[in-house]
Amino acid sequence: MDVNMSEKTFEKLTALLTENRASFRVIEHPRAGKSEEVAKMRGTELGQGAKALLCVVKGNGIKQHVLAILPANKKADLQKIALALGGTRASLASPAEVHELTDCVFGAIPPFSFHEKLKLVADPGLFGIYEELAFNAGTLERSLLLNTQDYQRIANPQLIEFATEN
Repeated sequence: MDVNMSEKTFEKLTALLTENRASFRVIEHPRAGKSEEVAKMRGTELGQGAKALLCVVKGNGIKQHVLAILPANKKADLQKIALALGGTRASLASPAEVHELTDCVFGAIPPFSFHEKLKLVADPGLFGIYEELAFNAGTLERSLLLNTQDYQRIANPQLIEFATEN
């Protein structure tokens, strides 16, 4: 993985947020494997984490790459995403597809789509609980805390209910 790629994602993201007058701050932290560990390092609740999953929806003649955003304390029901978008099934994308469409590795993908082939959807449960969302910003060692309303306004994801209890 080219470090410059994830750095580009971070720069694109912070430029977008600054341009749109979003309220955010950057947190540097050690690399962690689990959402729970990162939340502790960030000083945030697990549910504030905006987890990004790159999925592929197929069936009924479609193949659509989807960046699905949900609270980090929930699990994704990929079937609900597939049905909501007119497909019959969905699976997680391969590491190669993740790299190609996000310039990031799993775990470092921010909840924004910077690729025209990548549809952005979010579970409504992401909004209305916390004032700020926390997420990795292109690298595993850097996170952003972003005002939740600013996220919804700037990213403008399609809302689909797909998060389930862990």
